[in-house]
Amino acid sequence: MRIAVTGGTGLVGRFVVEAALAAGDEVVVLGRTAPPENFFSRPVRFLAHDLRAQAPALDKFEALVHAAFSHLPGRYRGGEGGNPEGFLADNLEGSLRLFRAAKAAGVRRAVFLSSRAVYGAYPPGTALNEATEPRPDTLYGEVKLRAERSLAALCGPGFATVSLRATGVYGPAGPGQRHKWQDLFEAFARGEAIAPRVATEVHGADLAAAVRLALHADPAAVSGQVFNVSDILLDRRDLLGEVARLTGTSAPLPPRADATKVNAMECDRLLALGWRPGGMDRLRDSLPGMLGQP
Repeated sequence: MRIAVTGGTGLVGRFVVEAALAAGDEVVVLGRTAPPENFFSRPVRFLAHDLRAQAPALDKFEALVHAAFSHLPGRYRGGEGGNPEGFLADNLEGSLRLFRAAKAAGVRRAVFLSSRAVYGAYPPGTALNEATEPRPDTLYGEVKLRAERSLAALCGPGFATVSLRATGVYGPAGPGQRHKWQDLFEAFARGEAIAPRVATEVHGADLAAAVRLALHADPAAVSGQVFNVSDILLDRRDLLGEVARLTGTSAPLPPRADATKVNAMECDRLLALGWRPGGMDRLRDSLPGMLGQP
């Protein structure tokens, strides 16, 4: 399969690219700047694309994975800063141009990386599934939801569309990048007090596996649909306990957070397609690399 991936040098996009390369697909990364040399395990082609501009020619691609998102560095919710109009123009209007161009060019599959932020605020302990009414309480969540719905409206014979509502994504970062817990691990190593927190997480490789399923499943079973993508409910105390075990640090662990207040995501719809995330075993396997250990 010949796949175009936007945002391929980001944390999530890099996992998508690597999974496609491992499967033998031909991958072209779309973005504002070309990936550094040796950023991926194999060479990939690069095609210049800015969400603010017209979409590039997509007629030679069988599939599009849209993982790019314009935001302030390190921020998704609140990533618009003081420029909500520009945030909308880049991320919503830019995504719509891309989706329409893909359909017009004959691309047969489109996968959009959405977010659990589309659900917004529900009472603590509410289980979130795809039938839960979205009520985003951030501009980020609103943009993701509107992009989902616009993509689904384009689906039809010859153009299968899927949106994946992902929770927080963890995993090793690409060359020259910092992973999502880098600051946390460094603060813990310095002995700083760590605030308690528990949250849902999914490994980037498991999210990439969900993308693969969306690209290859029977269109009749997935087209126009959304799928939750979440794996473990992770308490910082347990995460940093694993870090302490691997590094030998004696820094105090944070108190355990109240897991009953977390709105966990149900992923039965994706599991029914055969998705099998790695759970705590994958987390433990990933931590040495995230800590710079061999």
